[in-house]
Amino acid sequence: MWDVEIRGMASAHAIIASSIFMATVMPAVFVENFSVYGTHMVWLYCVAGSVAVVNIAVFWLLGISPPTKKHTLSYKINRLLRSCLYFLLSCLFFHTVVVLYGAPLLESALETFSLAVLLSTLTTLRCLCILGPNVQAWIRVFSRDGAMSVWDTSLQITTGCSVIGAWLGAFPIPLDWDRPWQHPGLGVQCPAQESHLSRGFEGEVWPISCTLGATTGFLTGLLAAPVWIHWHRKQLTYKLK
Repeated sequence: MWDVEIRGMASAHAIIASSIFMATVMPAVFVENFSVYGTHMVWLYCVAGSVAVVNIAVFWLLGISPPTKKHTLSYKINRLLRSCLYFLLSCLFFHTVVVLYGAPLLESALETFSLAVLLSTLTTLRCLCILGPNVQAWIRVFSRDGAMSVWDTSLQITTGCSVIGAWLGAFPIPLDWDRPWQHPGLGVQCPAQESHLSRGFEGEVWPISCTLGATTGFLTGLLAAPVWIHWHRKQLTYKLK
């Protein structure tokens, strides 16, 4: 039973990871001079959209989402609207957190919110797909020893890796590497009294390092989750009982 579930998870994660690869390669056919750096916002939207669509499709086909107790149309619409509301609130939450960490409040607001959308897609959307719009279930899963299935554990791992990846992605910004994604690319030097962190966040190619960090962390989580669960399956079996 465990092997079947883990293989199913590994297959689902492989499909989701492939969607990121396709979102990086396929737009080059339709967008002139497309690249992760040169047209970063286009790449960000492609990745977020691709991951969202594939996540919803995969979890729906696998039947991972919690079954609904009611089958009326009004209940399903209400559930959909609550899911959309939770996703929007998640975007606002991540946007606020990034601003509190040093991103400008008004300048580059679209780029900051786009990063928040990507983070919500990599984390909150998976919670909605696996647990539904149930805050109590979310609290249970992310509390200590709260996972009750392999999918709960995979959710913990992928969410943690995505957030940590985005956080680690901000570390290179204040370093004096003189890279185009660390400062404005117009050849204008920032005032010396400005902090390195603010200088990095104001760059017109923000938030390349954080989006790459979040995406890399998410891919790491997709790979690590089946491996970690398989390695600790005996402890998890005991824990679940």
